[in-house]
Amino acid sequence: MSDFLLSMRGITKTFPGVRALDNVDFELSRGEVHAVVGENGAGKSTLIKILSGVYVQDSGEIILDGQPISPRHPSDAQALGISSVHQELNIEPHLSAAENIFLGRQPLNRFGLIEYGKMNHDAKAVLNRLGADIPLRRIAAELSVAQRQVVSIARAVSMEARIIIMDEPTAPLTEHETKRLFDTMQRLKTVGIGIIYISHRLEEVFEIADRVTVLRDGRRIGTLPIKEASMDQIISMMIGRSVSELFQKEFVPISETVLEVRNLYRQGFLEDISFMLRRGEILGLFGLAGAGRSELARIIFGAEPYDSGEVIIDGKPLAAKTPYHAIQRGLGLVPEDRWREGLVTKFCVKRNISLPQLPTLSSLGIINPRAETRLAQEYVERLDVRTPSLEQQVMYLSGGNQQRVILAKWLAMGSKVLILDEPTHGIDVGAKASIHALMCDLARQGVGILMISLEMPEILGMSDRILVMHRGRITGEFTREEATEEKLMRAATGEVVYV
Repeated sequence: MSDFLLSMRGITKTFPGVRALDNVDFELSRGEVHAVVGENGAGKSTLIKILSGVYVQDSGEIILDGQPISPRHPSDAQALGISSVHQELNIEPHLSAAENIFLGRQPLNRFGLIEYGKMNHDAKAVLNRLGADIPLRRIAAELSVAQRQVVSIARAVSMEARIIIMDEPTAPLTEHETKRLFDTMQRLKTVGIGIIYISHRLEEVFEIADRVTVLRDGRRIGTLPIKEASMDQIISMMIGRSVSELFQKEFVPISETVLEVRNLYRQGFLEDISFMLRRGEILGLFGLAGAGRSELARIIFGAEPYDSGEVIIDGKPLAAKTPYHAIQRGLGLVPEDRWREGLVTKFCVKRNISLPQLPTLSSLGIINPRAETRLAQEYVERLDVRTPSLEQQVMYLSGGNQQRVILAKWLAMGSKVLILDEPTHGIDVGAKASIHALMCDLARQGVGILMISLEMPEILGMSDRILVMHRGRITGEFTREEATEEKLMRAATGEVVYV
């Protein structure tokens, strides 16, 4: 028997004009979590699609338990014990949890009717193996995202899966739900199931993986035991350059105050928040979950109410507490959830950029198509948005390009203050560097930027000045030179370090 549960050797796959994989090797042991990381376009998805039967490799071989295999369809892979759990879960919302676990394999009696008693009993047994307690008869639409994910994993286990591929499984989960998922993965390891873990979140890779393989431009750069790897090393392998190049902070002249927040208060959320933001400045806002960072952003933008205090732009109070008036005064918000709040994903690039300006691009309610196209084209070029055309739906762009479309929308409005809530969340490492470079360029143009981030390296690397919040209060304020990880964490946990 092979030392490895799975060996993929010399895997090559070419699409028209693109070599997606070039002679890639990959191995997976029994009871191992093996992470695969890389930038968008590195080849991760192509590799797992070949293993799961969606694509067929041009050359190379796949060995499972010492035997060569050649899955030509996802059903072939499932029959071999290879199952996938994707971010977009393949769950039937109107069927119960038990029905989803045994979808297409429900036990039948001699009359061809489903034996619900046996199905529920067997589903309960599978969930017990995973340490999960999920209402078996509740329809999937009424379950949480985390519960639906467990149902998807239970389906794989019920099919006697030997390998489970998890593709960005924590993207829709909370921190608590992620911990529960990791507990489930540990249970799967103890029974010898091998897990291939795809994620952009490197901190999770270091928490859950045993080994990590780095792909770049369709090639395997290397495989390391996680205990021998460092975050900087993995990032450098992913992007082909040193980590120091990720945060190329450009220092530009910082001039007069453009945004001032005075004594902002909202019961239960914010307490006496005051600060200033100047033109050309990147002001970092750090804090742990529940600190009130995103709430502060939405309140400044007028998307949520506040009880007292003032928001002042260019020396004049923002009287009306609505997004419309904030936008008219030069504020732009790039929200953390860009899919739900920052973009109309089924609209094209052109319409997403022009959306706030449609009244000025219209006459008698009819949009001037030439003016709209000119506007969108100008900002697509200025921000280097990578899109096949202005008519491309934004849902099909990469995360980094989606973020650029949102920024283009606000710059086209002439925004002088940009609030960026987790601007590089869910974006691969290389795209992060390009967003950071764009932020520096905007600061050079005199835009004041309030950058909210949970990522300590991003806050320390990109900020001219840093504010720290804890439970709705500002507990620390530091210049770039004063800030350290220790000081930020002390303030983030409630100790008033310096204000």
